[in-house]
Amino acid sequence: MSWEEVDDTRSRILRTALHMFIEQGYQRTSLRQIAERLRLTKAAILYHFPSKAHLLGDLAGPFVRDLESLLDRAEALPAQQARWTLLEGWVDVMLAHRHSLGMLYHDLALVGQGTDYQSLMQIAMRANEIVAGPNPGVRERVRAVQALAMCGDPVLFLAEVPAEALREDMLDGVRRLLADPPPAASQTAPTATPPTVTDPAEATPTAGATPTAGAATSTPDTNAPATVDPATVDPRSRAGRRRPGRPRSMSPDQVSAARRMHLAGTHSADEIAAEFGVSRATVYRHLESNNDTETVSS
Repeated sequence: MSWEEVDDTRSRILRTALHMFIEQGYQRTSLRQIAERLRLTKAAILYHFPSKAHLLGDLAGPFVRDLESLLDRAEALPAQQARWTLLEGWVDVMLAHRHSLGMLYHDLALVGQGTDYQSLMQIAMRANEIVAGPNPGVRERVRAVQALAMCGDPVLFLAEVPAEALREDMLDGVRRLLADPPPAASQTAPTATPPTVTDPAEATPTAGATPTAGAATSTPDTNAPATVDPATVDPRSRAGRRRPGRPRSMSPDQVSAARRMHLAGTHSADEIAAEFGVSRATVYRHLESNNDTETVSS
């Protein structure tokens, strides 16, 4: 029987901590606040959990155990069956833990490279190997990473969608991703220029124009350059679009500021990432790095 089903003091602490972490974030929730919510002393909390990080680790326990059990089942099956057993089971585990999943994903990485974090990294590596199949190439390995992301990310970002509908659409997307590859580019590549319209009657009328009886006798100028009305162009398509390539890095000053924000507990990783215009992974990398040369003064 799990802590979610037991009503002893330790289980009550875990349930209350989970609710408060979801409500106001791990960084903004103190052990004293948890104790006050339960009408206990902080010493009573520390008797069961030496630190807040231990609390978070125990909250992650059921999620980690469910994923490890799924991996054990899948690894005992033939390759193709193992792949789909894992992918379908992965979606089910994510949906089963959807209410606490966002908190666990965001906060475990910030707590540090502890055993729970390492367990999740090992689980992800094992899962990628199963989905990629035996002797995978780069393409298969990339598709495996993409497939697992498709089996988890929608649960985080579409919390309002019913589980059944979300599960169906997630698995449909994964099946499309892992379908047989398209024909070679040489067999499907379009010609550089569209074919010339020789029959004026087959020419497509300009948008908004009404064809007339005499329109068939007028041949459009297919060589005229296309014009675009600037007023109809979404400015977001011209500015602010991220260029392809490596994610943006952070300057030493930005890293120092991000660490101060993190240590103060005033901003989550998502808020820090939004503040500096970088990805959450970039924020994690700088917060967790022990090799950065810049220092942070509190």
